[in-house]
Amino acid sequence: MHPENLQAQPVECCAVDSPGDVEALSPGRGYAGSVRVPGRHCPSTGKCLQRRTGSAVIGKSMSSIKTPRGNVAVIGQGHVGLRVALRAAEVGWQVAGYDVDEGRVKELRAASGSMDGIDRERLRGVVEGGSYMPTARAADVAGFDVAVIAVPTPVDAGAIRPDMSHVEDAARLAGAHLRAGAVVSVESTVYPGATEEVVRPLLEAASGLAAGTDFHLGHSPERIDTGNSVYTFENTPKLVSGVSAGSLEALAGFYSTLVESVVKVPGVAEAELAKIIENTFREVNVAFVNEIAAAAAALGIDAGEAFAAAATKPFGFLPFTPGPGAGGHCLVGAATYLAWMGRERAGSPLQVVEASLAANRRMTAGMVQRIHEGIRLRGGDLAGSRVLLLGLAYKAGVSQTESSPAVALANALVETGAEVMAADPYVGECRELSPAVARVEASGALARQVDAVVLLVDHPGFDLRELFDTPAFVLNMRPTAS
Repeated sequence: MHPENLQAQPVECCAVDSPGDVEALSPGRGYAGSVRVPGRHCPSTGKCLQRRTGSAVIGKSMSSIKTPRGNVAVIGQGHVGLRVALRAAEVGWQVAGYDVDEGRVKELRAASGSMDGIDRERLRGVVEGGSYMPTARAADVAGFDVAVIAVPTPVDAGAIRPDMSHVEDAARLAGAHLRAGAVVSVESTVYPGATEEVVRPLLEAASGLAAGTDFHLGHSPERIDTGNSVYTFENTPKLVSGVSAGSLEALAGFYSTLVESVVKVPGVAEAELAKIIENTFREVNVAFVNEIAAAAAALGIDAGEAFAAAATKPFGFLPFTPGPGAGGHCLVGAATYLAWMGRERAGSPLQVVEASLAANRRMTAGMVQRIHEGIRLRGGDLAGSRVLLLGLAYKAGVSQTESSPAVALANALVETGAEVMAADPYVGECRELSPAVARVEASGALARQVDAVVLLVDHPGFDLRELFDTPAFVLNMRPTAS
């Protein structure tokens, strides 16, 4: 594929407002063709998958796509990578969805397992149709025209710094199969500078090609809000950036085939920083409302009513609700990256960010103390008491438990000697959870047999009126849910 096949033309505004505007962005100078590669078959259907060269006319409406656009390799098939792969397959790209977790790949081939808001029939349609191939074979990413890196970026707990090992592995894999004219997009949440400093050298070393000259490279941060049916991958504005003007246009051209609105960011580091600003904004405000809620509880003030009243102000205020702490990898990870960037790279500690991280980390110990006090006032002791936790996910309506404050509390309670039970209809296997925690189904009968009931996640389906009708100590960490 030639670089110009995915180049978008300069436009006066920085965003593509609708699929109809894509034609102005990408006038479609591409071509479509196909070459059969022996031995490449869909593991689910057995159908031969053709490797397409080049790109179809990008400027056409998504609904009018009839010919394959080209080959996309999405490295990482978690909740971010899967959505990119699914959408790309639906609009005419031939997609290889690579993941090192063979169990995850098997689930995707069968359209089973954790989907978190993705319609299984949509997934089944592209798998059976042959446009999406989940795979754990590294060789299957070969021949890509576009590679998207969407792997986890955890925090190195010991050093409190970004762990880029998964991104580095993904870059080496993409680099090994990188061809002139191809596009590489980093969607993983990274610290400012990571695309240029970490990904670029690995791609260039593995391929012998130069970014911005021989191939296109940029950062397009993910903005997935799992469980949100209003703002989806398709209708949430997509930030794109590139290491060169050509790379910026190439990324804009690719993503304009997937989403309604593409926003060009002038620099890669600026796009990387934008993402962690967005998430840290939530981390800071979560800490703010949680500290207020704790102080209000000590004074006998109904924090839920106070926050609801404040939310009626139509300007100068954004409502946040208290809970058990900040959760989800992106929230905690992004704030940690920002704090690390300020202290280690800029030489200027971001005190508000660091204080917010510390405040949210203290939530677990604070909840343990409140449960201990509640049971003690009823003549009991936390050690040996039965505690029912409602929810394990990091937020309502999803199955994800990454950096979940509910899981952290469950594990901390086990350490106190309490008999811990957890009910969460959305969460299946949870590797982070102590094996001593019993998984149960929430019911009023069970709530009346324990010493404490703790609401951590306000999942739809929890009958709070019934669950809170108990002589046990009740700790409601979601006061606006009741």
